Amino acid sequence: MCLSSFMAAEYDDLPEAVKKEVQTFADVNVAWLRNSLEAAGVVADEGSQERACAIYAAVAGAQLMARGRADIALFDRLIGSYRTVGLLPG
Repeated sequence: MCLSSFMAAEYDDLPEAVKKEVQTFADVNVAWLRNSLEAAGVVADEGSQERACAIYAAVAGAQLMARGRADIALFDRLIGSYRTVGLLPG
């Protein structure tokens, strides 16, 4: 399972209901990514969960870095680099 990195740092301090929603948000998005990767033939079923988690974490990390530096262009560069190395389909 993947956890939303947006709230991961504060996760232990969150109320239980919010923890559940954070986890559900991540699970729904990872499931969508997994299904999309499989449907597009990008990855086989046995590797789709790990690839979906990696993509989810990478995009969330790019968002955090760009926001922390107030630099949206950084997000675009990071996403471009993910495509270059093959994490994201082209």
